[in-house]
Parts: sequence; C-alpha cells; structure tokens
Amino acid sequence: MTEKIPATVITGFLGAGKTTLVRHLLQNAGGRRIALIVNEFGDVGIDGEILKACGSEACNEDDIIELSNGCICCTVADDFIPTMQKLLASPRQLDHIVIETSGLALPQPLVRAFNWPEIKSRVTVDGVIAVVDAKALAQGRFADDEEAIAAQRAADPNVEHENPIQELFNDQLNSADIVLLNKSDLLSADELQTVSRALKPQVRKGTSLVESTHGAIDLGVLLGRKAGAEEDMHNRLSTHEQEGETQHDHDDFKTFIVTLPALTQNVLLKRLSKTIETHDILRLKGFAHIPGSDARFLIQAVGPRLNAYFDRSWLAEEKRQTRLVVIGEKAMDEAAITASLQG
Repeated sequence: MTEKIPATVITGFLGAGKTTLVRHLLQNAGGRRIALIVNEFGDVGIDGEILKACGSEACNEDDIIELSNGCICCTVADDFIPTMQKLLASPRQLDHIVIETSGLALPQPLVRAFNWPEIKSRVTVDGVIAVVDAKALAQGRFADDEEAIAAQRAADPNVEHENPIQELFNDQLNSADIVLLNKSDLLSADELQTVSRALKPQVRKGTSLVESTHGAIDLGVLLGRKAGAEEDMHNRLSTHEQEGETQHDHDDFKTFIVTLPALTQNVLLKRLSKTIETHDILRLKGFAHIPGSDARFLIQAVGPRLNAYFDRSWLAEEKRQTRLVVIGEKAMDEAAITASLQG
C-alpha cells in the first residue's frame, strides 16, 4: 500500500451532535467503505438503527466498533491501539476511518497515537472536527446540559484527567481543522454572527467555522482535507502543554530530576497526586514505564492539575524507565519531594 487510509476524528461535548453527524456521514457515504470507532453512544442510537439507515455495503457491522471502557484518551494503549490494529489486519479494504470520541476526551493524546509505528505507516489523520452546540454557546454555556457532562465524568472510572469544562472546550477547538456550529437553525443570523466572532480568536489560523443543522454538511467539506494532524501537534497543544511551554530562567526557581522504579499505573498516579497536593510544585513532567505495557506513559502536571496518558510506544533505542522533571521555587524541599515520589 502506497497511500495511507485517511481518518477523521470527531470531538465535542455530550449533546453537541456528534452522533447525528456520524449518522449523516454514513447515510451519505457515496460508496466509501468506512470503519467507525465509537467511544460514546449518543442519544439517537448508532448500532443496528444506524446500520439500517445507511442502507449500503459501506456500512459493515464488523467495521463499527464501540470502545466502552471509558474516555478514549485515557485508554489509548489498552483500547484504541489494539482496535486500530484489528481494523488494519482485516482483509476488507477501507476507504476511511471515523472516530467519534467521548465528550470528555482530550483530542491531543488520541491524535498523537497515530504516530505509533504500527499505525503511522498505514493511517493518517485527515482532519479533526470539533462539533459545538451553537445554541448553548449563544446562551453562555459550553453545552446544553453541563450537569450531564459532570455526571458522565463521575460515571467513568477510567477518566484520569480532571480538566475543567472550559479547558476541554479549548483543547477541542485548538486541535480542530473544522469547528462545526451545529444547531445553527435555532439561532438568528445576528446570534450566529456573534457566536462566530467569539470563537474565531479561539481557533488556530486556517481552522474553518462551518454552520450545520442536524449534522447535515457536504462530505466534501468534511473528508479529504489531508491535514496530517499527527505531524502538526506542535500547533495543536492542549492547555496544559501550552502552560508547560513557559520556562523560568530566574534564580528563584530550581529544577531537579527524580528516577523511579517501574510502578503500576495506579500506584504511580497515587504517588504523584499525593506529592503534588503536599508540596509546592509548579511543574512536573516526564515519562514512565508501566510494567506489562509497551506504551510510554506521558505525565504533565501544572500546579495541582495532573494529566497523564499513554502517548506512543517505546522506541527500540529508548531506555524504558520512569524519569520525572520537577520544577518549583528555590525553597522547595527537594529531599522531601523525592522521598514522597519514591514511596
């Protein structure tokens, strides 16, 4: 194979219209053989009903996969990578792969997963679509039912990040090639213009703002964008990563490195959380080796917020170890922090 399979990542909060968009996409596949990975079943149904609605061989039951173990960005190594490998090993040739994420998912870890050697040679991210509820935004909310999003977070035991809803929204916008202003039919022309003006400064240069009703949009706009997003992650940083870009060169700050033995994911996260809560750490970052996993575990902490996920597989030339960089004020207790992390 000389040409990579394009993949489209669809993000957006619960109720924004992601599933409706996927339904429209499959119903108008135009003969394209599409595989669908669903991390969250929406309120309009996506299993048997959507297959019947598609009505063509482009919709193959074996090519629609539900990842039901929780937030996809927190289960990249355990769920998403094996799912992609299974799809790519199938004798059925695919024209496109569509991934509908959970509304809680950070897009960046998922897009980075396309750099894994097993995937990178076969698949590229054609584009990232952020579906937003234009009506909710016009009313000063990020979603129609923000309490439902909080309940969704509470019900998912696998969510390992506690980003506020605004940060999640910003991360979805910053990763997007298209921001779909869904439910635009519920707004007046003036309201739509106000929402668009408010969003424009929040998206990357070149990101398209497109209005839609019930997810209906020309597939020529959605597919075939050839964004190669996995190669462009330096322009699609999450909020935490952007904060981590700030460097302190003053004498009032110091940096030290802590190397730890291989720990289970749960033990490591508990030690990190306890240490961050107990000590005045401004920034903590690094990579960890989790026993039994071939994936590198990336760790980012800014102040009290901890973000950790599997970002890619370890390279053959890399030493599998847990090595953390700690940044704080000069007076921070290096010995106590090291002891806390080492358990």
